[in-house]
Amino acid sequence: MSADRTVVSLGTATPGGGFPLYGGAVAEVINAEDATLDVQPRNTKGSTENVPMLAAGTLDIALVQGEVAQDAPASLRVLTAMYSTAGMFVVRADSPYRTIEDLRAKPVAFGAQGSGLVILARNVLDGLGLDRDRDFQAVFLERAGDGPAMVLDGRVAALWGGGVGWPGFAAVASAPGGGRFIVPGAAGIQRIIAKHPFLRPLEVPAGSYPGQNAAIASVGSWSVIMTRPTLPDDVAYRLARALHRGEARLGAKLAQARETTAANTVAAVRAEQLHPGVTRYLREIGALR
Repeated sequence: MSADRTVVSLGTATPGGGFPLYGGAVAEVINAEDATLDVQPRNTKGSTENVPMLAAGTLDIALVQGEVAQDAPASLRVLTAMYSTAGMFVVRADSPYRTIEDLRAKPVAFGAQGSGLVILARNVLDGLGLDRDRDFQAVFLERAGDGPAMVLDGRVAALWGGGVGWPGFAAVASAPGGGRFIVPGAAGIQRIIAKHPFLRPLEVPAGSYPGQNAAIASVGSWSVIMTRPTLPDDVAYRLARALHRGEARLGAKLAQARETTAANTVAAVRAEQLHPGVTRYLREIGALR
């Protein structure tokens, strides 16, 4: 990269998960759209490490799952909405398990300990009257990418994850024999939202994964890219502009990244949470009043 580019560190998560995949695509698109920026992805432990690193200024921007973003310090600001994350379990297609209740007392991989998906699981199960750590044999991973093999070889009954294009789901669904998804029923979704109003009904469209022939209704939240408190306004402005100009390119790289748009950012993020540089850009293009 040219020495006159502004280096921007981007915190993602552990290898093999959805965040590193997405972060790499975001960096490529921004760097291609704006010759003044050099976004450099960095693996971290995930959302729960990214937030304190942003607060300390050791990361410039970072990917943060919705539940973690909800509780982040007010000094952290949002650069963009990423994508919606509908929480689900995946099991082998030949598994006898059909409902969340069937998974009680079974070994379940809930993801990497620092991942926001682990918190989403806790909230979803709590809304159903279940305790993630007490009612299941909860397995937490060193690397998100370790989960699919554990499902396929029977070490765990199910793997928890979320959203469209999630690598763990894709790995299980595309393996010989395929996979099957388990989600709360309609009544369960209403119970979850009543107890955790921050969560919302979300849908994974049909065909998002191999063998998934129908849309899947579940519950979840929007992940976001957050910034350190002291990120200069002009850098945030240039990042927002590059993301907006590169929306089509980013969506072509990853199905889930098709949701990374200026319009979704305005719809999913409260105006006061946006970085001032982002607000300026969104007003310039007429996306925000």
